[in-house]
Amino acid sequence: MRPMLRHIDANGERYLMLVFYCFIVFVIVIEVFRRFVLNFSSLWGEEAARFAFIYLGWVGASYGVKTRAHIRFDVMLHILPRRLHGYLYLFGELCTLVFAGFALFWSLETIATQIQFDSLAPALRISQVWFEAAVPIGFSLLTLRVLQSGWRDIQDIRAGRDAFAGTLLFD
Repeated sequence: MRPMLRHIDANGERYLMLVFYCFIVFVIVIEVFRRFVLNFSSLWGEEAARFAFIYLGWVGASYGVKTRAHIRFDVMLHILPRRLHGYLYLFGELCTLVFAGFALFWSLETIATQIQFDSLAPALRISQVWFEAAVPIGFSLLTLRVLQSGWRDIQDIRAGRDAFAGTLLFD
C-alpha cells in the first residue's frame, strides 16, 4: 500500500493533468470536426472542455507548488545568503496557507449556495456543484502541497542543507 501512495504522491497531479488535457483536446477536436465537416455542433462540448480546463489549472497550480515551478519573485533570494532561503520559503508558504484558508472557506460558501439553489450547468444540465468544486478541491490540493513543502524546508533547515529551489519555468 505504501509504495502505491508514494507513487500517487509523486505523480498524481501529472496523471490528472494528462487526463484533463487529453479530454480537452479530444472534445475540441471532435467539436471542430462536427462544426466544420458535419455543420452541427453540440452545446455540451464547449462547456465540458471549459470545466476540464478549470480543473487542469487547479491541479497544475498544486503541481507548481510541489515542484516550486510556479511564478515567484525571487529578488530576495539573490540578496540573502543561501542559509536563509529556507526561512524565506517558509514565510511564503505561511502566507500561501493563510490565503488558501480564506479562499477555501469562501469557496465552500459558494458550494453551499449552489447546493441550496440546486443550480444546473446550462448545457450539460448536471449540478453546477461538480464544476464549482474545482476551487475547493484545488485549494485543498494546494494546501497539502504547501504543507509538504514546508515540512521539506524545515528538514532542510535542521539538516543545514540548502533549501529546495525547485525547477525553473524560464531560463
